[in-house]
This record gives sequence, C-alpha cells and structure tokens, in this order.
Amino acid sequence: MAPRPYRQRLRAESTLDTRRRIIDAVLEQLRHAPTEPVTLDRVAQRARVARPTIYTTFGSRAGLFDAVGADLLHRAGLAGVLAAAEHPDARAGLRATVHAVVTLYAAHHDVFRPLYAMARLDPSTMAGAVQRMENGRAAGMAELCDRLAAQHLLRPGLTPAAAAHLLWLVTSFETFDLLHTGRDLPVPVTADLLTGTAEQTLCGT
Repeated sequence: MAPRPYRQRLRAESTLDTRRRIIDAVLEQLRHAPTEPVTLDRVAQRARVARPTIYTTFGSRAGLFDAVGADLLHRAGLAGVLAAAEHPDARAGLRATVHAVVTLYAAHHDVFRPLYAMARLDPSTMAGAVQRMENGRAAGMAELCDRLAAQHLLRPGLTPAAAAHLLWLVTSFETFDLLHTGRDLPVPVTADLLTGTAEQTLCGT
C-alpha cells in the first residue's frame, strides 16, 4: 500500500488535473463554438467528466464561470497590467497600463469576444463572471486616476471620478474590439491610438 503522503499528493494532482480540464473545456467551447450556449452537459462532455464533478470541483455553476474568468485573465497577462499601473510616474503608468490592457485583450481575443457577447445574450451563463472582471478593472482604473490627481497630472477641471469613467471606457474590451475588429486595425496601432486617447483625454497636452 502506498504511503499516505504519496496518496494525498496523487489525489491533489488528480483534483488539479480535473479542474484544469474543466476550465479548458469552457475555453475551448468559447473558442471553437462561440455561438453555442455553454451548458454544463457540453462542458462535462468536453472535459470527460461526469456533470456532478463540475459541482464538486467548483461548488456551483457561478463558481465555474468565475474560475474561468480568473484563469483567462491570468493567462492573458493581468499581472502585466497590475505592474504597469504601479509605475512611480502615474502618467507613464497610464500609458503602460493602456498598452498592457490591449495586449491582454489581444492575447485571447478569440475567447474574450464570445465571452462578452454571451454575457449580454445569455446573462445566466457568463454575466456574473464578466461583471466581476469589469468591477476589478473599474477599481484599478479609479486607483490609477487617484494617483494621477495626487501628482497633479489630470487636466484642469477633470475630477478623479470623471477621469475614472473615461479611462474605464477607453480600456473596455468593446472599445478595443471596435478598433481591432471593426476597423481592422493591427494590435500595435490600436494600442497606440487608445494610449494617446487616454493620455490626451485625462492629462491634456
């Protein structure tokens, strides 16, 4: 009989593998069948697990989609966005943050696009996870605008709250997608355009 620590390690590895396969199944569904509803039956089939295993692993349907959103942000480069926003010079941080956000969206554009569309068309599936992602982005943009204000870098008459609203708009996935997909702009051009827009709108010349 295998020693208990060894069995525990195997069990933990199996649990992590199952979790990974279920999350990957959702991402694959979004990537390869973006117009089809993401049902737990389809996810279970793709992940090669029983449907109850999804509830055992994530606790609830909402827990699964929250985990998918967090995993997607991690893979796409959320750490880079957070690091950019902490630049000592808030204006340099603004430029770096917008570039990092564009890079994040571009890294998994084929998943973000159906994810945001599904949040609108099928709120019971993805809306909660997307809303929590957006709340995190809004909080980060507000903190960056507070730093811009503290360093007297906001243009005259623009409050930190108003600046945060504008920056939230400029850094939204929808804004990125309108330029990158709607106008067929390359990612670097989109990043430069949005960075310039954010800097001019918030800081002026």
